[in-house]
Amino acid sequence: MATLILVRHGRSTANTSGVLAGRTPGVALDERGPRRPPPSRAPRGRPARRGRHQPLQRCRETLRPLLEARPDLPLHVEDRINECDYGDWSGRKLAELGDEPLMQVVQNHASAAAFPGGESMRAMQNRAVEAVRDWNARVEAEHGEDATYLMCSHGDIVKAIVADALGMHLDLFQRVHVDPCSVTAIRYTRLRPFLLRLGDTGDFAGFAPREHPGGSGAAEVGGGAGAP
Repeated sequence: MATLILVRHGRSTANTSGVLAGRTPGVALDERGPRRPPPSRAPRGRPARRGRHQPLQRCRETLRPLLEARPDLPLHVEDRINECDYGDWSGRKLAELGDEPLMQVVQNHASAAAFPGGESMRAMQNRAVEAVRDWNARVEAEHGEDATYLMCSHGDIVKAIVADALGMHLDLFQRVHVDPCSVTAIRYTRLRPFLLRLGDTGDFAGFAPREHPGGSGAAEVGGGAGAP
């Protein structure tokens, strides 16, 4: 089956200001966001056959350098890989959200977490994985089982897809971390998926200790701003 390259959008103004943007419109990349364009070549030197992104501005801006380099690349909008609908949490500071009782559920029991006025994390994962399964079949039918395609999405979406590929329960998905503009690659086969890359930025600065809202060991809801 196909190989999927998952790109998390570049660093946004919301990431920099510590805001959980969610689906808030008009959130653009910050001054560093466009510096690291997504790859135009697939693993083993094979060109990507198709690109998919969700409709928010920061994903469109992330893909712009790729489309300039590959104007032949068909691009599709896929709503099922849209950002998690954080509902009433959208637009709020992550430092404030750390005091919400629901944050402990999000951190430790994600499969039971549902955002007020939004969606559950379980529903988020289900729709994203369904989109990947559908596009795997479509890309393979059109281009063969060695084809590669790209999806540009958000931190929690990428983590949820990776958890599914690894056979991890959603309650463990906060153990996965992907920085802005990082590349994750999954090769799907008849028997199982293979995780080829996870959150690869090519930048060792990401290994340095960081301050996290909510204290040491807390996962950054929405994905965080990446290395300083």
